[in-house]
Amino acid sequence: MTTWAKAPDFADRPDQRAQVRAQTVLDKEHYMESGLTPIACQSCGTEVLVRKHSHNQKTVQWTVNPADHCPVFRKMAEAGPTFGKPDSCPNLEKTIDHAVAEGLLGIDD
Repeated sequence: MTTWAKAPDFADRPDQRAQVRAQTVLDKEHYMESGLTPIACQSCGTEVLVRKHSHNQKTVQWTVNPADHCPVFRKMAEAGPTFGKPDSCPNLEKTIDHAVAEGLLGIDD
């Protein structure tokens, strides 16, 4: 019989547990907070923080509520919840692509 095994919590090894927690903090900072570049949408001017991890992957952090500042998100919010709703704005995606093409936003590759 196969049972589900959860990741070890190192409860019996406090030094190892502290090392894992410290590395988790560093990983979160590296992947979610460092290297973010402010980019203003060419359509509405809303500024977000962006980091390109590869050609296909990016981190986008909104510094404001998107529905309050982006007309595309405002329209989606007014329409209510829908299945398959996009989680981004096509105008912002074009702005990010343009920033990469112009060398304003690097790719971490």
